[in-house]
Parts: sequence; structure tokens; C-alpha cells
Amino acid sequence: MSTPGFERAAEGRIRIHVLPTKRFKTFAVSLYAGAPLQEETVTPIALTPFVLRRGNASYPETILFRERLEELYGAGFGFDVYKRDGSQIVQFRMDTINDAFVSTDEPLLESSLAFLGETLTRPALENGVFKPKFVDAERDNVRKKLDAIINNKARYAGVRCVEEMFAGEAYRLSALGKREALEAMDAAALHESYRQWLSEASLDLYVVGDTTLDEVRSIVHKHFDVAGPGHSPYTYARSEKNEGVGNPHIVKEVMDVSQGKLNIGFKTSIDYADDRYAAALVYNGVLGGYPHSKLFQNVREKASLAYYASSQYEPHKAFGTIQSGIEIGNYDRALEIIRVQLDAMKAGEITETELSQTKAMLGNDLREVRDSAFQMIHHDFGGRISGRERAVSELIEQVESMTAQQVAEAAENFRLDTIYFLTGKEGE
Repeated sequence: MSTPGFERAAEGRIRIHVLPTKRFKTFAVSLYAGAPLQEETVTPIALTPFVLRRGNASYPETILFRERLEELYGAGFGFDVYKRDGSQIVQFRMDTINDAFVSTDEPLLESSLAFLGETLTRPALENGVFKPKFVDAERDNVRKKLDAIINNKARYAGVRCVEEMFAGEAYRLSALGKREALEAMDAAALHESYRQWLSEASLDLYVVGDTTLDEVRSIVHKHFDVAGPGHSPYTYARSEKNEGVGNPHIVKEVMDVSQGKLNIGFKTSIDYADDRYAAALVYNGVLGGYPHSKLFQNVREKASLAYYASSQYEPHKAFGTIQSGIEIGNYDRALEIIRVQLDAMKAGEITETELSQTKAMLGNDLREVRDSAFQMIHHDFGGRISGRERAVSELIEQVESMTAQQVAEAAENFRLDTIYFLTGKEGE
């Protein structure tokens, strides 16, 4: 079932998705540019949007670039770089007030899309390549972000667990790239990589607000130079999913830490497109998604074995993780009680309170999607790249009808793959 309301068309290589609505006083705009997640390109693609945000052809200095956003009544401009299954995705976002609510003769939606189109396709250049001062500054910025992951030990442990789980796949790579590869990124090399990326990226433009599909398509035709055919546009593809072997790979890493980080990874064949997706959502919620969950209550509250204990489910790549912070000497006890919770889930030992509270929390989360233009965009795009579009109402109904037996059956499909423990020297 398609997400209600989105109207779709294509203008050259750009797929356009418009949700005409008067619910919001702003226009929410997202442009997704997807490319394969791979060793050779992950770093330059990650660095590119940081440089693009510094200026474009009409506003070639950062102060001018930002002043233009202020002229557009304080329009917001930002981006994210992340990975989904085998893809690296750059998402550009703009949030612009509807000009019907301000005193201006300027069509703010067109001006904003023109600004975004120029930023993407006509960046500020110097001698035919990116400005070296922009590249140097943003290369340092990305390096600091990568260093911050190492310095945040809880986050570092999560990254390392995923690296170990997918050691033979591109998914092990950070969406922000590799620190050592940044050194080779000068202005000329990055600009050449950008041109290749722009010519081949899969492009989806979303607009939510008081507009029409025809209006947006006309603006795109006028202001986006990538509307014509590219070389070989990238196509999102789903990787093969499996539930793992159940015989976990154990990794212990020693660093100068006073608190241990115990992370556990599971593989599953249940992805976003699977009929059992709602059951997997409830499984994760009961296991460790909320404060009432088994991990939080039994590992942290009752046994006092963890400073934090929770779980996450990544449906596009189809895996789950448990993350906990423990005293280094409590490794065996913590692992044992976590296993008890996992076994209880598989046995269907789920209380009515755990099930009803999880359904209520998930229902609230899903209803919030309909209250945010950007969340509606994110939900729709996630469905399209996964191969199955789901209406929010459909998901809510599936969650609310879930039984403990169905959750237990989903639990059987999550099999241990990796146990990662970040420990201090006293734990050697």
C-alpha cells in the first residue's frame, strides 16, 4: 500500500514526490542522492556535502550563502550522510516558510528549490575545482567527527560491533568515510569525485506543503541541471538477508576505559519488506527498546549489572544489537542474564504488561510520523528503497494485533552473530 497523498513523477533523472497539503505553514524539502557503499568512494562522497554547504556559484562565500538563507525568511538548510543496506545516501534538507504567511512578492518555494538545485549542481569553484580553503576546512571537520566516535566509547563500541558483524561486506564502512583516506582528498580530486557521483547518483526529491506536483516539476525542470540523463544512474538493491548461524564470534578489545561496553549483534532474515516486520518491531521493543523492556528492567534495574542496557533493530540491513555499559568484572554475569532475556523472548515469556506497553509506545512513535513533514518523507523514502511501501495506519494495525506467539516466532529468527566487549587493562 502506498503512503497516502504522495504524487509522483520524474523529470529526467530526478524522481519527484510531492505531498500537497495545507496542514503546515512551511515547505519541507528533501533531496536524497544515493550511491553504492564502497571502499573507493565512501570518503569523498561523505566529504562532498560538507564542501557544498560552504557556497554555490551565486553565493560563493559562506557568509553570502548564509545571508541568502536569511533572505528566504530564515530558511533552514542541512544535510545528513548515512548508510542503508548497500547504499550510501546524502540527504539535503530545506525548511522554508510558505510565502502566503509573510509579506513578500518572492515565490519562496521556487527560490528555495533554485537555491538547493544550484548548491547541488553549481558549487563555488576556484580555477575550475572546489575552493581549496573549503576543502581543507571541511576535511578537518570530518576528521574531527570521526575522532569524536572514538572518543565516545559507547558509540565506538557500537561501531566496532557492526564492523565485526559485517567484516566481509561494505556495510562495515562508516558513512562518514575513512580517516586515512581524507588525507588524499585535495580540491581537484574531490571535485572530480563529485562530478562522477552527481552523474551517477540515484536522485529523489520530496516536497511536502501547499503546492502541486506540476508546480514542483516545472521548478525542477528550470533549476536542476541534473534533470538530463546521467551515465549509469545507481539503482537501490537489497542484499540477501539471513538469520545468522547462532554461534557468535567473540571479540574483546582493550582500551584505556574504566567502564566496559558489552555489545551484542544478531542477524535476521526479517527486513523492512518482510511480512514479519511488525513482529520484529514489537520484539525489539519488548527486549530493549523502551524503559519497561526486559533488558532495562532485568539487567539494569533488578540486577544492577549495567549503567545502561537497550536494544536496536535495523530493518533495512536486517540486524539487531544490544548495547550495555557494565563494570569490567561483571562481563560473565551480565552476558548470562542477557542470554536469559533472549531465551525468555524465544519461549514466549512475555507479560501482558510488556506487550501492551510496547504496542502503546510503538503506536505513539508511528503516529508522530504523521505529525511531521520530514518524518513522512523519511517514512515514504525508506519504504521505496526497501521494495515495500507501507502506510503508517497499516503498520499501526499490525503492531496492535501482534500476539506474544508471533513475537516469539520473530525472536527465533534473531540469531547471535557477534559478542563485542570493550574492556580496560584490568580486564585483560
